[in-house]
Formats: sequence, structure tokens, C-alpha cells
Amino acid sequence: MGHKLYVGNLPFSATDAILQETFAECGTVESARIIMDRESGRSKGFGFVEMSTADEAKEAISKYDGADYEGRRMTVNEARPQAPREDRGSRGSFGGGRSNSRGGW
Repeated sequence: MGHKLYVGNLPFSATDAILQETFAECGTVESARIIMDRESGRSKGFGFVEMSTADEAKEAISKYDGADYEGRRMTVNEARPQAPREDRGSRGSFGGGRSNSRGGW
């Protein structure tokens, strides 16, 4: 079992500090981060917590998976490695840089 945990179904009011404080009850928290939406700046409702040992991570899963947090049932499990993103190409270019010999479109 890894030390990095996925924490889902969080209320939008949850913060990194609250996540850190909550999971510290199970051991040393190396990092705690709520994932934020780039455009709105609001929480996406999930985050990641990294515990210092596998035993602490296991204890956190046991204690918090399915636990109530402000009326929501948290999901806590071992984080899976991030899947590679597909190449979306360059952003912001229109027409792919085509031009004719006269310099126009």
C-alpha cells in the first residue's frame, strides 16, 4: 500500500489546513492538498493526503472512508498514479499556421 491517499466527496468549504488537521489524527501528514478548479478557483470536492508511513495511511482509510464530513460521506482510498494526458496540441492558434504565398489567408 502506498502512502498517498485520494480523499473524495469533500464539501466545497474544505481547505488544505482542515484536511491536514483531520488526517493528523492518524499520524504524520507529509502533505494535504485540495484540488482547485483553474477557472473558478473553487474546490473540485476532492484532494490528496500523503501520510508518512503505510500503516498510517491504512489507519486513515479505515477511520475516514465512509465517515461523515459536513453531511457528506467521504471516500478515502489509496491514490492511483495519474494517467498520462492525451496531447491536445497547442492552444490559442487559429487555423494551424496556414498561409499562402501572398501572406494572407
